[in-house]
Amino acid sequence: MPVSPNAREHLIGLIAAPFTPMDGDGDVNLPVVEKLAALFARNGVAGAFVCGTTGEGLSLTTEERMRLAERWVEAAQGEFAVIVHAGHASMRETQALVAHAAGIGATAIAVLPPIYYRPASIAELAAYLAEAASTAPSLPMYYYHIPSLSQVHVPVCDLLLAAADRAPNLAGAKYTFEDLADYGRCVDLLRGRFDMLFGRDEMLLGALAVGGRGAVGTTYGFAAPLYLRLIEAFNASDLPAARALQAKSREMIAIMRRHGGLPAGKAMIRLVGMDCGPCRPPLRTLSVEQAGRLRADLEPLGFFDFCCR
Repeated sequence: MPVSPNAREHLIGLIAAPFTPMDGDGDVNLPVVEKLAALFARNGVAGAFVCGTTGEGLSLTTEERMRLAERWVEAAQGEFAVIVHAGHASMRETQALVAHAAGIGATAIAVLPPIYYRPASIAELAAYLAEAASTAPSLPMYYYHIPSLSQVHVPVCDLLLAAADRAPNLAGAKYTFEDLADYGRCVDLLRGRFDMLFGRDEMLLGALAVGGRGAVGTTYGFAAPLYLRLIEAFNASDLPAARALQAKSREMIAIMRRHGGLPAGKAMIRLVGMDCGPCRPPLRTLSVEQAGRLRADLEPLGFFDFCCR
């Protein structure tokens, strides 16, 4: 039976996008997942978004993605949600990942648009999502909107409207883009039917201001206390405090980008005691010297005061 939009539980709060731990040979290091899950639970994270961009999902084999998803569901122990990214260039591989996620008890799935043979219209993309969703009609599905990498630029509000009836288990979107007008329309759409999980950590305050209640991000994996304080300040109508905390987030992410983006993020979580190993090519792991310069830039910001507990 398809999921009823009115019956499913809505996802709210901070959902961390975990790095995929690797060993020295570049193989997936599954035992580290339990340590990451314990860190997330300790820091009040509401969920994990597995095998997405932060998790180098498209650099993993389908088999590795399945084993990683299994480990995350086991490690979460029902304490937080596990969203499994199932997007792939092949629809059949996507369907296999969707079916597997349903079979292991994942909370939900997310699906990228096709990123090589891209859809020519919103109708084509809606049909694509409906086909993926139909593989596990009882499992909530999120459209993974990240046009900076997928190069699929569509108004998500229009896409959700086009796909709503074709995919009853479409639960919303992971919205990694800067268009707060479109994002706000999605939040309001169909009387708040969809969960809009905002994906730009450095703009979280803007998403909250237009009604967002959930977010997925890389830095929530190691700096969740900063963002939880931001949300508390916003809910208490303490806008100056919320703006000051968002300013710290913006500067932290600017430093991360300046030092290499995702590889720098993997180095940052190592700086606070969680070694997730190297990155897979074409990403390049930071050297000891590069990580030292990263640390030197982070310390004046107070990074070690507001990151992991």
